[in-house]
Amino acid sequence: MNIALLGYGRMGKTIEKIALERGHNIVLKTSKDIGNEITKTDVAIDFSIPEAAVGNISNCINNNIPVISGTTGWLDNYQNIVTLCNAKNGAFIYASNFSLGVNIFFELNETLAKMMASLKQYDVSMEEIHHTKKLDAPSGTAISLAEDIIKQNDKYNNWSLDSKEVEKLPIVAKRIPEVPGTHIINYKSTIDTISIEHEAHNREGFALGAVIAAEWILNKQGVFTMKDVLGLKN
Repeated sequence: MNIALLGYGRMGKTIEKIALERGHNIVLKTSKDIGNEITKTDVAIDFSIPEAAVGNISNCINNNIPVISGTTGWLDNYQNIVTLCNAKNGAFIYASNFSLGVNIFFELNETLAKMMASLKQYDVSMEEIHHTKKLDAPSGTAISLAEDIIKQNDKYNNWSLDSKEVEKLPIVAKRIPEVPGTHIINYKSTIDTISIEHEAHNREGFALGAVIAAEWILNKQGVFTMKDVLGLKN
């Protein structure tokens, strides 16, 4: 499989390593708009920056190249990309986190949220910890986790960063050197606390998931998620 890496920072370099180990070729790697050069590839993996993501993804879809995106911070334009993908019969996957373990954690989080929804004596909070070079806070993964809780629990109408608003699910974001990513969800009452946690040991889990998603999406049409890739949809 010939892969384009759109964004060649630390994650892009880790994806390159995993892809080569799995027998694929990296034929393009860039952080800039590459126009029609994208047609030299079978699939593109976008881990760029929010300002570049929409253009990168649109360019791939317009050139009939399946595209995987793990860039966060651009989701105000997500529905526009979905509309474009459907109009062009393209193939697209966005995930706030491609780690296979994190996507299992998403499922655990959603299941626990359903179980706890009627137990109003529990207050929910979240903590996420990442390396100091991560620019966005809270992480896209934390936002996804929070949104899945809010869908199930009418005690909260939104999430907030470092806030104590009663109807907002609080997220604390910490930045510590060399931490790949940790997410902790707490349900706390006066009697006890229930917690679930995912701790990444390195970036390879994120990269492996992105490459597996790229392998999966070949010869498909539509807008998908990691639930499709992992067969987690009912």
